[in-house]
Amino acid sequence: QIIDGTMDYMPLSKDLTRRTAEPTTIFRASEAAWSKEMNSIGEATFGLKMPGWVTDGPQMFRTQTGRLGMLWSSWGDRRYAQGVAYSSSGSIKGPWVQEQEALMGDNSGHGMLFRTFEGKLLFIVHHAEGKGPRKPQIRSTDDSGDKLLLENRYGS
Repeated sequence: QIIDGTMDYMPLSKDLTRRTAEPTTIFRASEAAWSKEMNSIGEATFGLKMPGWVTDGPQMFRTQTGRLGMLWSSWGDRRYAQGVAYSSSGSIKGPWVQEQEALMGDNSGHGMLFRTFEGKLLFIVHHAEGKGPRKPQIRSTDDSGDKLLLENRYGS
């Protein structure tokens, strides 16, 4: 709970048992136009009104053109939101540019990309429709260009 959540990276030893340098911040949640401060939208954490922006659930990916991106989640205008940022340098060091709009801004988050056994790229995210519980939603995904594009619900 650092008020303005960050995405950081740090190098690890070859055996992955310790860090070899201090963490480096690559961006803050407030840098994304779609990410909202929790109190400003009436959200509470464990029933407590705590100020702040959230960074949550990152996954790195590359488009077929080689562009480095990161999926990540935060609070948005319509509750939880799934966003994406892209590295201008192609490196984890960035600089990172946030997409103006959330990738899915309708109470969705913690998205991840995966490939089917047949090689089809899919995106899975937890999603709540209306006041119902959050359930997985799977979308066909196009990564052939410089940006990730969500398509129809998979299996629909």
